[in-house]
Amino acid sequence: MKLADRSAIEWTEATWNPTTGCDRISPGCDHCYALTLANRLKAMGLNKYQKDGDPRTSGPGFGLSIHRESLDIPRRWRNPRTIFVNSMSDLFHPEVPLDFIREVFVVIDETPQHTYQLLTKRSKRLVNVCEELNWPENLWIGVTVESARYQFRIDHLRRVPGAVRFLSLEPLLGPLPTLDLHGISWVIVGGESGNGFRSIDEAWVREIRDQCVRSEVSFFFKQWGGRTPKAMGREFEGQTWDALPDSVYA
Repeated sequence: MKLADRSAIEWTEATWNPTTGCDRISPGCDHCYALTLANRLKAMGLNKYQKDGDPRTSGPGFGLSIHRESLDIPRRWRNPRTIFVNSMSDLFHPEVPLDFIREVFVVIDETPQHTYQLLTKRSKRLVNVCEELNWPENLWIGVTVESARYQFRIDHLRRVPGAVRFLSLEPLLGPLPTLDLHGISWVIVGGESGNGFRSIDEAWVREIRDQCVRSEVSFFFKQWGGRTPKAMGREFEGQTWDALPDSVYA
């Protein structure tokens, strides 16, 4: 079984990384799991992770790299899968050429048996180029928001013509009392994991869950976090919350 064939991430089934590497741009990136993993993968000799990034914002094995040889991977997966695009990168990183983003979107469009989930923190570039892309109906587009300071990413997301728009509020580092869910289909919430993890407050989760219920938005609670992702489990108020989007916003 190939590395990308299955994923341990609770809200997806597989991962596909046509680019790898990134640079930290906000506090949610401080303890980036992908940066830590890239360092290990470099030590293991994996070709995709041999380019080092700027030590001020990136690290060993985590320099932004384009992998055209990976573009056809989803074409070889005949059975339908839910695929997280770029679990180890950000497709809207400024070093990713627009033409390559277009190539990724073509693969998505030409493999309609799959559902693709694409997340970015670079919402400004996302909205700036969105009209230059053809948006497949099987692509879900989302932004990461770790605190109230970065809610502007949601406003950018609302301007994108994605079939399904979603939020990853992970790692959640503060309350979001003014969260606006208009035009949003799905919300994922999770605490931070790894060395030096910052704790999530149950009250923050409850407030977001209640906002989702009032707005009829699907709510997914991924984890409390801790030293490892599964250290504190993922039950909230005595149950797991695994809702997926069942509405499409044009």
